[in-house]
Amino acid sequence: MKYLTKVLSCVLFSSFISLTAQESVSKSNSTYKKSEVKKSIVNSTATSKNHQTLLAVMKATDLEDLLDHAGPFTVFAPSDLAFQKISGKSVEYLLDPENRKELKDLLTYHIVAGHITASKILKAMCRGEGKATFTTVQGDIITATMKGVDIILNDSFGNTATIVVADSKQRNGIIHEIDSVILPGKI
Repeated sequence: MKYLTKVLSCVLFSSFISLTAQESVSKSNSTYKKSEVKKSIVNSTATSKNHQTLLAVMKATDLEDLLDHAGPFTVFAPSDLAFQKISGKSVEYLLDPENRKELKDLLTYHIVAGHITASKILKAMCRGEGKATFTTVQGDIITATMKGVDIILNDSFGNTATIVVADSKQRNGIIHEIDSVILPGKI
C-alpha cells in the first residue's frame, strides 16, 4: 500500500509539473518556438536570437551537419548569456581551432541521444526517487533533480543549470533551453 501511494503521488506530481512546464513554455519569450517542428536543431538555433554562441560552437566542432540531419537528439541549449557566465576557460579560448577537442567535449556534454521531453525527465525522476541520470553523447553523466517546479541539471563538478524553456520540438529531436553551461569532467 505504501508503494502504491508513492507511485500515485509521483504520477500526480509529474502530471502537475508537466502541465506547469507546458504553461510556462507557452507564456515564455522563448527564442525557440513550438511551431518549429519542421526545422532541425541547427535551423532553429540559427534563427534564435539568443543562441548564436551555441551555433558558433556547432560549426566549430563540425557537428552542425550531424545536428541538422541525424537524430533524434535532446539538446540542453545554453543561451548566449549562459556562455558569458562560463567559469574557467573563455568561449574565445574554446573557439580557437587548437582547442577543438575541448569544445567538442563541451558541446556533446549538452546532447543526449533520443527524444527526451520534460515529462520523460520527470517520470525518470519519479522512478529514481527524485533523481534521473542521463548519459551524454560525450560519455559523461548529467543528473536531473527538482528545485521547486524547476528541473535542474547537475554536472560532475556540482555546477547547475536550470531548464528555463522546455520541450521545443524539432524534426530531429528536442531542445531545452538552459540558463548555464554544464561542464564535462575533462574540461
